[in-house]
Amino acid sequence: MVNLTAMNGFLLMGFSDERKLQILHALLFLVTYLLALTGNLLIITVITLDHRLHSPMYYFLKHLSLLDLCFISVTVPQSIANSLTGNGYISLVQCILQVFFFIALASSEVAILTVMSYDRYAAICQPLHYETTMDPSACRHAVIAVWIAGGLSGLMHAAINFSIPLCGKRVIHQFFCDVPQMLKLACSYESINEIALAAFTTSAAFICLISIVLSYIRIFSTVLRIPSAEGRTKVFSTCLPHLFVVTFFLSAAGFEFLRLPSDSSSTMDLVFSIFYTVIPPTLNPVIYSLRNDAMKAALRKMLSKEELPQRKMCLKAMFKL
Repeated sequence: MVNLTAMNGFLLMGFSDERKLQILHALLFLVTYLLALTGNLLIITVITLDHRLHSPMYYFLKHLSLLDLCFISVTVPQSIANSLTGNGYISLVQCILQVFFFIALASSEVAILTVMSYDRYAAICQPLHYETTMDPSACRHAVIAVWIAGGLSGLMHAAINFSIPLCGKRVIHQFFCDVPQMLKLACSYESINEIALAAFTTSAAFICLISIVLSYIRIFSTVLRIPSAEGRTKVFSTCLPHLFVVTFFLSAAGFEFLRLPSDSSSTMDLVFSIFYTVIPPTLNPVIYSLRNDAMKAALRKMLSKEELPQRKMCLKAMFKL
C-alpha cells in the first residue's frame, strides 16, 4: 500500500487472488471481447459498404456498434492484461482516462438508444412525416449531439472525481476504475459533489429510459391495430428485445450508481458491473442487427464469392483514407 500511494496509482482487486481463477477470468473475458469485437466490426463494415442500408435506422445502428466497440475496449482489455500478469496496478493517468471514456461512452450509448427509439416511433407511428423528421441533416445533428453530450458527461465526472481527496487505501474492489467504488476511497465530507453529479447523471438516464418506454408503448399500440398478424409478429420480435436490452443496461447501471453511499458487497458490485459493461456490447450486435433480415441479406451478399474481391478493394481504399 505504501508503494501504491507513493506511485499515486490504484490497485484493482478484480475477481480473485487465485491464479487459476485469474486465468479463467482472462480467457472468458477474451472470448467475450472477441465476440463483441467481431460482431460490432461486422455491423459497421456491412452498413458502410451496402448502400441499401444507408437509412436513418442503420445509420444509428452503425454508431451504436461503434460506441459498443469503444465501450467494451475501455475496460475489458485492461482487465485481461491484469489477470494474465497477476498485477492489478493501474496508474493515475490510466484511471483518469478510463473513467472519462467509460462515462462518456456509457452516456453516449444511453443517448443513442433514446434517439433510436424515437426513430422507430417516427417510422411506425408517423410514417407520412418520417422522411421530413429524420432527414440526413437531422440524423447527423442527432449523432453529433450524442457524442458531445457523452464527452461533456465524461469530462465532468473525471474532473470532479479526481479532484476529491482520498482518505482510504488506494484499493478498488473492481476490475476497472468504477466511480461508485472510487467514491468509497474519498473523504466523506469531500464526495458530495461527485454524488450530486452521479445523481444527476442517473436522473438523466432515467428520463431517457422513460422516453424509450413511452416510445415503445406508442409503437406497440400502433402495431396492435395492424390487421396483418405477420406484421405484428415482426415488429414485436424486433422491438421487445430492444426494450429488454435497454432496460437491462440502464437498470443495472442505475442501481449501481444509486447506492453510492452504502457499503455494498464486492461480489454484488462485480456482478452488476458485468451486467452493464460486458453483456450489452456483446448482445447488441445480435439483438439490434444480426437478427435483422436486411442485415443478414447484406452480410450474405458481402461474403459471397462474387462480391468478396470488390469488398476487399473497398476496404483497402477505406484504410488508405
